[in-house]
Amino acid sequence: MSDLFDPVGIGRMQLPNRLFMAPMTRSRSRGGSPGDLVVEYYAQRASAGLIITEGVQPSVRGQGYIHTPGLHSAEQVEAWKRVTGAVHEGGGRIFAQIMHAGRIGHPVLYPDGGLPVGPSAVRSGASLFDGEKMLPHPVPREMTASDIAEALDDFASASRNAVAAGFDGVEVHGANGYLIQQFLADGSNRRTDAYGGSAENRARFAVEAVDAVADTIGADRTGLRVSPGTAFNGISENDPLEQYLALLDGLRHRSSDLAYLHLTESGSAEYTQRLRKEWAGAFVLNTASGTDLGPVTAALAEERADAVAVAAAWLANPDLPDRIRAGGPFNAPDRATYYGGDHRGYTDYPRLEG
Repeated sequence: MSDLFDPVGIGRMQLPNRLFMAPMTRSRSRGGSPGDLVVEYYAQRASAGLIITEGVQPSVRGQGYIHTPGLHSAEQVEAWKRVTGAVHEGGGRIFAQIMHAGRIGHPVLYPDGGLPVGPSAVRSGASLFDGEKMLPHPVPREMTASDIAEALDDFASASRNAVAAGFDGVEVHGANGYLIQQFLADGSNRRTDAYGGSAENRARFAVEAVDAVADTIGADRTGLRVSPGTAFNGISENDPLEQYLALLDGLRHRSSDLAYLHLTESGSAEYTQRLRKEWAGAFVLNTASGTDLGPVTAALAEERADAVAVAAAWLANPDLPDRIRAGGPFNAPDRATYYGGDHRGYTDYPRLEG
């Protein structure tokens, strides 16, 4: 039986505990670069076994929300160096989550006013909040072969920039309805070429994105996040288990070398059990249980995961390990301050006294 505070090997790292900080979009990076507040926010949470950042766009066209950070310019690399330096100074470790939003975007985000891109011209049905109102996502432009090659290059380039910025590794975001999952899902992928049709073909872009990152920075610094069965951002998967078994089969040549597979349990627990069984490497589980830590401790005790990723509990409790050891109390997260704003609900959650 594993405990939250047992050490664990992930890729090239030996981590002091199995309580990871899950990626959470917070929209505090105005202009696309993290500032002082972002530095403070991540440094406060350096006691996590591993911090996985909010989704970071690998290109201008990869952005899906306002005030989110990128890793595609020299200015952004320099800004992230301050974040990683502060986390390392606090004894922590941090991965950048590289997230291409695909069709989850809007022309107002892009200087050229162009359309977001996706595997097929299928609208998400969701909307973008522009700071004042909701803007429905348009029908995306179907990606050409050159668009696909460019997106794969963007994943590789952003991962190279992540290492230059001091990150310990990269998590490839293949979950929550963004570009990689748009290719995986038959509801959003209507292609008839090598990237569509069969489950194997729909997994091709995900496999190639992981390969692009692993070939650039090393497989042992590369993780992948998936969320089989989610309906988030308009995703529809007819047979998630078949699709993600095909994905793992496509990654079999790397599975024992990659840092980890990170699964968000938004669908059936059966998906977790089968994918855990088929995955040769480290397995990280996010039970999507909010601030309730019972399911994550049970997942470790029952050996359903090697480590667990927690979101809301870390958001509201920068000293989460200390609070767990003390048996609480725990701060409750303020949902009204999740996205955008200032330090309130971001860096002002109190620590335990004494």
